[in-house]
Amino acid sequence: MSAVLITILLVVAIVAIVYYLVKKLSVLVINAILGLILLFILNFLHVMQWMGKPDLGWDLVTVLISAIGGVPGVCILVLLNIFGFSL
Repeated sequence: MSAVLITILLVVAIVAIVYYLVKKLSVLVINAILGLILLFILNFLHVMQWMGKPDLGWDLVTVLISAIGGVPGVCILVLLNIFGFSL
C-alpha cells in the first residue's frame, strides 16, 4: 500500500516539475523570438541611423545577446551602441 502511495506522489511531483519547466521554457522562447524580431525591425528601419549611430548589425554576438536576452537584451544593445560601446 505504501509503495503505491509513494509511486503516486512521485508521479505527481514529476508532472508538476515538467509542467513548471515547460511553462518557463515557453516564456523564454517567446522572449527570444520577440528579441530577434525587434533586432530585425531596428536594422530594417535603420532606427539607429536616426540618432547618428550605425545599425546594430547581424554578427554572432549581437544575435546571441538578442536571442538569449530577448527584448531586454536588445534594449541593452541599443543603449551600448548609443553610448559608443558597439559590439
